[in-house]
Amino acid sequence: MDNQNLIVSVSPHIRTARSTRSLMLEVIFALLPAAAVGVVFFGLYALALLLSTTAAAVLFEYLYNRLTKKPLTIGDCSAALTGLLLAMNLPATTPIWQAVLGAAIAIVIVKMLFGGLGYNFANPAITARIILMIAFTDSVGAAVFPRGVDLVSTATPLAELKTGSMPSVSLLDLFLGRCGGALGETCALALLIGGVYLIARKIITWHTPVAFIGTVFLGSYLRTGTIEGALAYTLSGGLFLGAFFMATDYVTTPSTKWGRTIFGFGCGLLTLLIRFYGAYPEGVSFSILLMNILTPYIEHWTLERPRGGVAHE
Repeated sequence: MDNQNLIVSVSPHIRTARSTRSLMLEVIFALLPAAAVGVVFFGLYALALLLSTTAAAVLFEYLYNRLTKKPLTIGDCSAALTGLLLAMNLPATTPIWQAVLGAAIAIVIVKMLFGGLGYNFANPAITARIILMIAFTDSVGAAVFPRGVDLVSTATPLAELKTGSMPSVSLLDLFLGRCGGALGETCALALLIGGVYLIARKIITWHTPVAFIGTVFLGSYLRTGTIEGALAYTLSGGLFLGAFFMATDYVTTPSTKWGRTIFGFGCGLLTLLIRFYGAYPEGVSFSILLMNILTPYIEHWTLERPRGGVAHE
């Protein structure tokens, strides 16, 4: 054995070339197909909404860092991702000032006041969306349908399903996004492409999306008794956007495989309960926020202990 010095250090001992910035940029890239479809279907105002909310999120984080004399963190692109996700969860007719207010809530209140990236207990974009929806029900809670060059106020497919009838649009329209809903949630195909990309790139794992979507599909089938009804529930609303892009957040969701599976199942179950019995036709955002609160407990229950280690209560 040679006389080389041994280097003793704390974990992590396995490192990767990926940085927070590169991870965020990959998620943003995966969201672009759905964002592009939203702009095509809902028009240039949708593009203005996407750009305004994203820019506002970055600006608010910059101003917060400057005012509190903390290192600038906008370079990690997490604020840009939060702004983009928030815009995609809003109707394409949302007033710009309300969307900008949502960006301030997401960045300043939900993220930065809790310590910044890695310390927030809930997903900033989801929390801001829920606050806006409750505060501005007429605008943020509304749904629009792309019809030619005009946007027509209409009931969402989920609202129609809640009345006991099938959506007025076909399953193909639901899959392609030709239906009422938020800016970035309607096209299941584009969101599926982005989700598969993230799984293939190992940015996220399949556990949460499969458990989330699978639970909603199975529960909807048990309720409707038909594959068509189950598919209508599964393809409607923000299920794909939530399952692939928000229920897989590194900070606010479990890191273990079993934890992610339980988290996805819990999100799916709560979504079903809210859709079937709640006042709101959609339940994805509420379910993810509620499961975010349970994340520390799920993490504790499913954390693998070293072999030979002593269990501590």
